[in-house]
Amino acid sequence: MIYLETGSTDPYFNLAFEEYVFEKLDPTKSYFILWQNENTVVVGRHQNTYEEINQRYVEEHGIRVVRRLSGGGAVYHDNGNLNYTFIVDKDAAPDFNFAVFTVPVIKTLERLGVKAEFTGRNDLTIDGRKFCGNAQYVRRGRIMHHGCIMLDSNLEVVVNALKVREAKFQSKGVKSVRSRVTTINAHAPRPIAMEEFKSLLKGYILEAEGLETMALTPEQLDEVRRLRDEKYATWEWNYGASPAYDVRLEERFDFGLVTVYLQADRGRIQAVKIYGDFFGSGELAELEAALVGLPLDGNLEAALEPLDVGRYIQGMTARDLARLLKG
Repeated sequence: MIYLETGSTDPYFNLAFEEYVFEKLDPTKSYFILWQNENTVVVGRHQNTYEEINQRYVEEHGIRVVRRLSGGGAVYHDNGNLNYTFIVDKDAAPDFNFAVFTVPVIKTLERLGVKAEFTGRNDLTIDGRKFCGNAQYVRRGRIMHHGCIMLDSNLEVVVNALKVREAKFQSKGVKSVRSRVTTINAHAPRPIAMEEFKSLLKGYILEAEGLETMALTPEQLDEVRRLRDEKYATWEWNYGASPAYDVRLEERFDFGLVTVYLQADRGRIQAVKIYGDFFGSGELAELEAALVGLPLDGNLEAALEPLDVGRYIQGMTARDLARLLKG
């Protein structure tokens, strides 16, 4: 496995770095990256940014906002947070099997006297409280798995920067963001410095997989910067236009929250936009385009069957989507 560091705390650069490694480096190799962002909200690929962040708070506190390639929910990064990325062949784990990639974090914490466990869809928890969220992007037989570890993050900023809907609280059996999240240092027998934790996590991977350190060339870094400027630092990628539709439909499933903005005329779908904290391996725009023209009646489920809905929204069936679209 090849080890890289981004050498930056710029979130736009770091996400461009991830994509560059995923898309451009030798696909026969596996990669492990450790990185950190300055104060940043990172939203999931399929989320409506306006609904996930407290825009006024974010602007007043100089918090940057960036969209990642993978699905899942919005998270907050700061200097008390360490991010890790695995880029491997799809054969290493079935689609959206998160648990296998979290083992190094769990084992590293064991060595530090902290008991953590993988719970739910994609979380690592200590005493039932989340300290690490995980997400995945799958394309062309490759998986990019990344997680954000809150070692000593500022939880008050987490609470104020993110909006979390009541449906999500109910699904987790908690009443607020603050009661649901924690940091590693809140449970550690002694304070753990970031460099110590980073070194121990890297050391575990070295023991388990073997690591060969690599650095991108100046020319490759220029390509990363170009991707940063042309994609990740743009309003179009991070926000995009807020949809103006006739109907807003929303439902929480075991696999995530799905929100649909819908325009219909004479019982048929005219335009549709889907958001949520779900995962999927297909391009969601393909599904949205395929929905246009379909009838919002008893024939909808049958019309959805050929579309392989679960490829775009992992865990969703044609019946689930038909029920949601019909309100």
